Amino acid sequence: MQSLSTETSFALLEKLRAERPLVHNITNFVAMTVSANVLLALGASPAMAHAVEEQQDFAAIASSLVVNIGTLSAPWIEAMKTAAGHYAAAGKPWVLDPVGVGATGLRNTTAADLLSMRPTVLRGNAGEVMALAGMAGGVKGVDSTAGSSAAIDAAAGLAEKFGIVVAVTGETDYVTDGVHTVEIEGGHELMPLSTALGCALSGVVGAFVAVAPPFEATVAALATYAAAGKIAGDLLAGPGHLPAELCDALYALDANRLAANASVTVMGA
Repeated sequence: MQSLSTETSFALLEKLRAERPLVHNITNFVAMTVSANVLLALGASPAMAHAVEEQQDFAAIASSLVVNIGTLSAPWIEAMKTAAGHYAAAGKPWVLDPVGVGATGLRNTTAADLLSMRPTVLRGNAGEVMALAGMAGGVKGVDSTAGSSAAIDAAAGLAEKFGIVVAVTGETDYVTDGVHTVEIEGGHELMPLSTALGCALSGVVGAFVAVAPPFEATVAALATYAAAGKIAGDLLAGPGHLPAELCDALYALDANRLAANASVTVMGA
């Protein structure tokens, strides 16, 4: 694991902008437009493709996959599992966003099945991560009722069990591989009031893991997003225009703005 800081995060952002990876998203209806716009502003190339018949073709041309279970249906579940299998077989990274796991049996089963396929990164809020670890409570519909720090142990356990990177996002973000844990500060209090911004963050993680090792990539993704979120939120009196301002902040983000609006701390160091 290389040295982790806002400087290394920005270096990976510059690499992403230069390579412009194609990120394949099977995401929910609510998040598609926001996620696509965020990825474009970041410097990546988004594709939204959920038909099972085209998963193998996209796995051949895309750099990474993001699977988001926000609006489930049987055909989409089949496509998610098919896509994850193709990306894994090709040695390409994929990200799982288990939206609302813990709320219904269908979500629980689907998320557990996908997690058993060992995504490169699991990105969720505290309640979702705790639910996947078998801990009761912490979920209200698709929202978390627990703070992100409450899920650190659950995240580390999942990371160790499945050999993956786990990101818990909230007021403070945490990234763990079961051995190392990094804390990322930034963001803005308006962000939870604007729909699909968490889902879009999973897309950002998908873009970064396409160009860097999973742990460093996930830290860089969260730091970049946290900085842009703070910049955007500070400009506004309410959440209505936040997605647009977030895209503008991502597009214009430089090393100084990233360092001034986010922090990366290796816990226990």
